[in-house]
Amino acid sequence: MGIAIGIAAMVAVVGSSASSRALLDEQLASLGTNLLTATVAEANGVGEQPPLPADAAARVERIPGVVGSAATADLPLGVYRNALVDPNRSGGLTVTATDPDLLDVVGATVRAGRWFNAATATLPTTVLGSTAADRLGVREPGVEVWIDGQSSTVIGVLDPVPLAPELDLAALVGIPVALDEYAHPGNPTRLYERSADDAVLAVRDLMAPSLQPASPGSVAVSRPSDALAATNAVDQAFTGLLLALGSIALIVGGIGVANTMIISVLERRREIGLRRAIGATRRHIWVQFLTEAVLLSVLGGVAGAAIGSGVTAIIATANGWTPVVPLWVLVGGLAATTAIGAIAGLYPAVRAARTAPSVALSA
Repeated sequence: MGIAIGIAAMVAVVGSSASSRALLDEQLASLGTNLLTATVAEANGVGEQPPLPADAAARVERIPGVVGSAATADLPLGVYRNALVDPNRSGGLTVTATDPDLLDVVGATVRAGRWFNAATATLPTTVLGSTAADRLGVREPGVEVWIDGQSSTVIGVLDPVPLAPELDLAALVGIPVALDEYAHPGNPTRLYERSADDAVLAVRDLMAPSLQPASPGSVAVSRPSDALAATNAVDQAFTGLLLALGSIALIVGGIGVANTMIISVLERRREIGLRRAIGATRRHIWVQFLTEAVLLSVLGGVAGAAIGSGVTAIIATANGWTPVVPLWVLVGGLAATTAIGAIAGLYPAVRAARTAPSVALSA
């Protein structure tokens, strides 16, 4: 049971982690790791940093390897369900002016309604992020919300955007209407950029100088997928910790096997003496007890691997993951149990082999 618990813990931990990472890898593959964002860097105490230029998207698109870019600007406005809502209860939502290309650049999808076109971008219309829609109680397009003292018609609602979660909290409006109606100064707050996979690093180095040639240090460039990769790294570290705990349980199981075999030697001294008396050599006794210890451990390992695989399948299914149990953990776990069984049974086997027949039979 000790061996089975140790192996089950190891297999379940590694299998659950591998299933989670497989989902993350699928997300990264579908979302892409070639999205970069540029924002104004934090001030270093010398003074305020210059804003991103109004033509930021056009500047970045001149960099070799860039396939698309879109700018957004957070406006100092609130969005409310209607005019009767207290202005101080903004719900943490923002009003964000956006380029029409944003949807394709960040890989967002529209859950309901439609995205901006050349006409709706000039009118008091809005597309809500998924969280913004939930907090405003908007389920379908066609309703009106309150922005900057006037009604704005909701024409669409987005699905969650994993690589740009700030958009989930935004009421998006077209840049033309933001310039005309919402006093948008024209400078973007954030620039999103997509590049060819083999050009990501080169584009990352060139974005800041392209946006602010005189002060590239005032531009902060990041890759949103790095956050998902960091999550993966944390998951791996946590898995290592749990794996260590499983290993400790496995060692405890090995000690249990050794203890069981020592007791077995004491209880079976008459059997040992009888076998020696009828011709069994020390080697025969040694092989017998060592084989029993190894067999005991292997059976525990097989049971543990089956239990761990079952637990992995249950956890993965409950979380909507594809169950993944790496072959190396099954093979490695069984190999470890075999080695632990051999080590645990070595001393009891030697002790049994050294028992003299006369002493064993007189016990």
